[in-house]
Amino acid sequence: MKISPQEFNVKGMTYTIRSATNKDARNLSKIRLLIDGETENLDREKGEAYIDTPGFEQLIETDTQSSRNLFLVAVVHDKIVGFSRCEGYALSRFAHKVEFGVCILKDYWDYGIGTNLLRTSISWADSNHIKKMTLQVLETNDKAIELYKKHGFEVEGILKNDKLLSDSRYYNTVIMGRFPK
Repeated sequence: MKISPQEFNVKGMTYTIRSATNKDARNLSKIRLLIDGETENLDREKGEAYIDTPGFEQLIETDTQSSRNLFLVAVVHDKIVGFSRCEGYALSRFAHKVEFGVCILKDYWDYGIGTNLLRTSISWADSNHIKKMTLQVLETNDKAIELYKKHGFEVEGILKNDKLLSDSRYYNTVIMGRFPK
């Protein structure tokens, strides 16, 4: 599904949040690879589950055509600096919910980009009668957990010893859900 572009100005930085287009596929492939190498908060290490340009083109096409998917990009001066996806389910028993994920280049943290991608996604979900948004977050990512709680997500469970990070320790994953009011 597509949304209308929205412009934000936070701490002197102006950026646009809009639906991804096929023209973004090449840059998304590069940016995802960079983001995966910047933090351990995501599921992948740099280079794992690599998505090439045609792969992103297919994702964007699918998400644009589906009323239960939303693929957003955050753009600063014509450069994509982050993105988010809401992915719905094809199975009837799960058709009422979407899974949310977000990633942003580290140089662009603390400008409200993640917050505004989340808010835009929540607004889209609510206006499209989606009954539940879910997400997974690393237990040590306190900033993200607090952001999600502030926007109505609640902890639904913990996956114990779910991720092995570079310090050779296992970490829990927090499962969160949001139900429209």
